[in-house]
Amino acid sequence: MTSLDEDLAILRDRTVDKQKPFAAILSCADSRVPVELVFDQSIGRLFVTRVAGNIVTPEIIASIEYAVAELGVGAILVLGHSSCGAVKAAMKTATVPGQISALYQHLRPAVESSAGDVSKAVEANARLQAGLLRTSSTVIHEAETKGTIKVAAAVYDLATGKVVLS
Repeated sequence: MTSLDEDLAILRDRTVDKQKPFAAILSCADSRVPVELVFDQSIGRLFVTRVAGNIVTPEIIASIEYAVAELGVGAILVLGHSSCGAVKAAMKTATVPGQISALYQHLRPAVESSAGDVSKAVEANARLQAGLLRTSSTVIHEAETKGTIKVAAAVYDLATGKVVLS
């Protein structure tokens, strides 16, 4: 198919000098959560940050602040997903190689509120991380106070492909 190549060339031409995403998404790094495909969006429409467990770190905050302050996004969504391996690992607190366990401290509050239910922990984590974005960033807090941005949390179901706000 040559039409796809032509369409991609047009999209690249439109976005080569600037980006104008309408939303910023903090998603898990899980390869089964292709954010642009999940939301049926093309090149330049979403500002996506990804990290295992969709956790808020200084680097994630800085990236999303850029999207708010410089790119003018109108929405931020923290997107968790069903069967999240990072959340499951934090629930087990098992010994793991390398620095994987560094994620656990960020996931513990959600795990502790879930009564051992992975689905509840995933949903709680998305909400908690959205709350952290609101409180840890003056840029995001001020934009939300002014009403120029909306911060929300959601969970993507790997089996159905549906996204549910939480």
